[in-house]
Amino acid sequence: MNLLSVLPLTVVMIAGPQIISAVFLASSREAKRSSLAYLVGAGLAMLIGLTVWYFVFHAVRGMGGGHGKHAGTRHLIDWVVLAVLLALMVIVFARRERSQPPKWMSKLQAASPRFAFGLGFLLFIAMPTDEGTMLVVAGSLAGHDKPWWHLLPFLVLTLLFLALPLLALLALGQRALAVLPKIRDWANAHSWLISEAVILIFVAIVVSDLLK
Repeated sequence: MNLLSVLPLTVVMIAGPQIISAVFLASSREAKRSSLAYLVGAGLAMLIGLTVWYFVFHAVRGMGGGHGKHAGTRHLIDWVVLAVLLALMVIVFARRERSQPPKWMSKLQAASPRFAFGLGFLLFIAMPTDEGTMLVVAGSLAGHDKPWWHLLPFLVLTLLFLALPLLALLALGQRALAVLPKIRDWANAHSWLISEAVILIFVAIVVSDLLK
């Protein structure tokens, strides 16, 4: 297990209301400030979540005293990660038929930066799919004795994907307002398929580690 293995899970982190909220905010009254506040809130939530899970699994990993016990705790963590991945697949599949964004998202076009910050924080700290994904990423890296800073590329790449609506606004200006709804509708309809594919690939990686 290495850093590159977990990076595809960034797609799972932003799929659903996370990226759709970013699209709404990019077309809001205070688009730039609200979008930036949203990213800061999401980044803070991820930093907290990833760090907490990393040190939890790092402590579990450290319980193995000898070489054999050390390998045993690594396999235990892998089994926990596999169980969470399977649960994520079920959750993502169960939500696949949500063809329309929740009604509360329509209010984001008048959202203040303060509200956007809180929304970004809550979506990433409280959503089961995001919490489960952070557990998987942190557990995978901590369980294989990777340093804490290996979490940072995952965090940065997630924020980069989440910032795509804002980047489109900065690059295209008002023309982005015609493109963003199409991105939102496509993400709302197809993101679950991409998420399932990414999770399935990671399941295969974890299973291969368990069979070694």
